[in-house]
Amino acid sequence: MGRRILNEALRSMVNAEKRGKSMVELKPISTVMSSFLNIMKNRGYIKDFQVYDPHRVGKITVQLQGRINDCKALTHRQDIKAIEIEEYKTRTLPTRQWGYVVITTPDGFLDHEEALRRNVGGQVLGYFH
Repeated sequence: MGRRILNEALRSMVNAEKRGKSMVELKPISTVMSSFLNIMKNRGYIKDFQVYDPHRVGKITVQLQGRINDCKALTHRQDIKAIEIEEYKTRTLPTRQWGYVVITTPDGFLDHEEALRRNVGGQVLGYFH
């Protein structure tokens, strides 16, 4: 259920980017979604996001920057070892220059570059470029 919520939120962000919107409101929310958005913010794909009322249903408002081309959460769990991350990245992302694969690891939510630096594997959560 959590991955479906994440996928719907990411798709609504992509649709808002295509329509030229500068802000999008995401409902319902999850902790996984805020971690995914934090990685996107650190990599410069979104400007900022605000979480409102996280203990109930809540909502997140995201300020878009116009850099998101595609963004998806995988609905199936796929385990990935640290040595397989580079191969998975080249299969999933369109080019080598941009895009990130988000992985859940024992160290938390990391993008593929940080996971390679720490030499940890985990489960693929989704990707954005």
